[in-house]
Amino acid sequence: MNRDIIRQFMNIVALVFMLVMNGASEAIPLNGQTSAEISNRLPIFFVPANYVFGVWGIIYVLLIIFVVYQALPSQRENTFLRKMGYWFALSCLANGTWLVLFHYNLFALSMVAMLVLLASLLIIYTRVRVGQGTVSRADHWCIQIPFSTYLGWITVATVANASYVLFDAGWNGFGISGEVWAAVMLVVAAVITLTIIITRRDVAYTAVLLWALVGIIIKQSGAPLVAGTAGVVAAVIALALLWRLLNRDGGSNPTRLTPARGS
Repeated sequence: MNRDIIRQFMNIVALVFMLVMNGASEAIPLNGQTSAEISNRLPIFFVPANYVFGVWGIIYVLLIIFVVYQALPSQRENTFLRKMGYWFALSCLANGTWLVLFHYNLFALSMVAMLVLLASLLIIYTRVRVGQGTVSRADHWCIQIPFSTYLGWITVATVANASYVLFDAGWNGFGISGEVWAAVMLVVAAVITLTIIITRRDVAYTAVLLWALVGIIIKQSGAPLVAGTAGVVAAVIALALLWRLLNRDGGSNPTRLTPARGS
């Protein structure tokens, strides 16, 4: 069988697996607890308000659009999809595995799965050249936007997951309070996002980070240092994105959209 067809089929199977696992984790739920219940039970300052997790619905819709698009016969030889290879399938496997480990409170092992997921998405993100060079409108909306959004959320989730691991291990933070560490992580997230804005002017990635930051401000309103830092970081990121969008001639070569074509 043609290798491109195999890749298309594997991506479909992988997405179905991930959607089934995510649905089961909340409907059953796995180990008798939902992801939100676990998050609310642990005193982690990097966790946003529950409504923020609704971003998963958007991510699922975008990934379904991606999988349908990549399965089209006209996209069988798409350069971006060929470069992506089986990394999407691996990301789906990592996502489903993470759910099982996280719901069973195996936080250290769940961190391994989360890092595999993050690495897979980073590889996809760089290979589909978000914010760099010319791309068709179809590729932009059906490939780049889904993975920008997905990577943005997993960036936040990775930091939160690391916090769960450290709390579960009883780490005392070198005597530094959890609020201070959360503020430090927010600054790190800001640096990462500002780098994405400057080098790629990625609106989707940035929008997800801003969504999470607003959720952290609301959730952590009782922790002034965390909420205040999140507010400052959100303002800086929003202003940086606005400046970058207005300053289209500066920095790296921006993405230019061209009519869709079978590539």
